[in-house]
Amino acid sequence: MKFCTCMILFSLVLCATAQNWFLDAGKFVRDAAGGARDMYRAYSDMREANWKNSDKYFHARGNYDAAKRGPGGAWAAEVISNARENWQDSVSGRGAEDTLADQEANKWGRSGGNPNRYRPQGLPEKY
Repeated sequence: MKFCTCMILFSLVLCATAQNWFLDAGKFVRDAAGGARDMYRAYSDMREANWKNSDKYFHARGNYDAAKRGPGGAWAAEVISNARENWQDSVSGRGAEDTLADQEANKWGRSGGNPNRYRPQGLPEKY
């Protein structure tokens, strides 16, 4: 609920100066919701694939798919990625090096880079 409230308020602030801010705000929120679904789908696929060294590929793919939706999707991808990495860094103890590598893959995907750069050899085509 807090996430949805934040998304609505943020979209209103961003679109307040637009010509038709109500439609622009709605598009931003729809893009953000779709981007969140894209991130969840990438996470679900990563869990289902259970493939060695595929983590960075799914990070890049989720961010890429979300950012293709527009500014709302890119915003959602960035918020979700940063929250996930901050949580993992404090809980899993995987280390700063792994977090930096994950964030590099996240930024690569969000900027429109091809996620296949991180695709591990032999990962089924389904993904």
